[in-house]
Amino acid sequence: MSIALGMCETPGCNAVASLQCPTCLKIGIQGSYFCSQNCFKGSWKMHKVIHQLAKGENGNKISDTYNPWPTYNYTGKLRPYKKEQCREVPESIARPDYALHPAGIPLSEQAVKGSGQIKILDDEEIEGMRVACKLGREVLDEAAKTCDVGVTTSEIDRVVHEACIERDCYPSPLNYYQFPASCCTSVNEVICHGIPDTRPLQDGDICNVDVTVYHNGFHGDLNETFLVGNVKPEVKKLVEVTYECLSKAIDIVKPGEKYREIGNVIQKHAQAHGFSVVRSYCGHGIHRLFHTAPNVPHYAKNKAVGVMKPGHCFTIEPMISQGTWKDETWPDNWTAVTLDGQWSAQFEHTLLVTETGCDILTKRLANDGRPWFIDHL
Repeated sequence: MSIALGMCETPGCNAVASLQCPTCLKIGIQGSYFCSQNCFKGSWKMHKVIHQLAKGENGNKISDTYNPWPTYNYTGKLRPYKKEQCREVPESIARPDYALHPAGIPLSEQAVKGSGQIKILDDEEIEGMRVACKLGREVLDEAAKTCDVGVTTSEIDRVVHEACIERDCYPSPLNYYQFPASCCTSVNEVICHGIPDTRPLQDGDICNVDVTVYHNGFHGDLNETFLVGNVKPEVKKLVEVTYECLSKAIDIVKPGEKYREIGNVIQKHAQAHGFSVVRSYCGHGIHRLFHTAPNVPHYAKNKAVGVMKPGHCFTIEPMISQGTWKDETWPDNWTAVTLDGQWSAQFEHTLLVTETGCDILTKRLANDGRPWFIDHL
């Protein structure tokens, strides 16, 4: 997951900015950034128009519309809806270090950041990962039952949250660098890290649900893209090819294989069908840490470091788009969307390298591991 600051709103000023307009914050407008007080004062005459647009004549926010970033130019048709409050986790459930950090910073991850050393799990750690990943699979399967026309992504988040609690798990995304929900829901042109909100899913949408659970000190991470109602054939093809990209990448996982080869396999298959591979986000090592070495890019000719060894545990999670591979992030600093507004799909598994190949720790427990949608494509 990535964190981004805004760009200064002053015309001609391209500085990275972290200063936000206090009036915007007060009335709920996000994404208004300035690099200095001088830029803020110099832009005030133009900037205050945003406040007028966001208020009614009586000074109250317009109640029947929700537009948190009036000046943001969306790349596609999707728009943000109001969010629900962060859900609470019972104190009895063990949680990762970032869960209680004011800024959601995973200090344990920060301590080893940049080392590049890939941990080899021992038998006890492997068993911990197997249990966490099995529970994560159960939670995502509950979400799959919910994903349908008219259902909000906030409702999917509620189902995921409650399924985690029922299994004595902490939902790993919650408060990770202040992420405000228990799972990611990425709809249509959203590539990844979509924040659940009150928008009802529409007939023809696709929705990726990304679930990670934290159980007894280990994280289990997986995601799938779901078809909502009557999806266009070309969109079904995108989803199918994305699943095939993941499957073909998993097929080469074995001791002695270079991590950089994963991207070559994925891009070859995606490109053969006219699709592109997102480059800004990659798979990652996972165990007691949510994100750690190795980095696993999904595009060809990457410079990933490392060779697979028994006991390595990591994710592969290709994001495949209809148009450009380039992306940008909404002003919420999380929601990654395609730069051209075309749609994107994703699938993810957590894998354990074994002596002879790999185990898919997050595989489905029925249908021979096949995702639910394959027979409908």
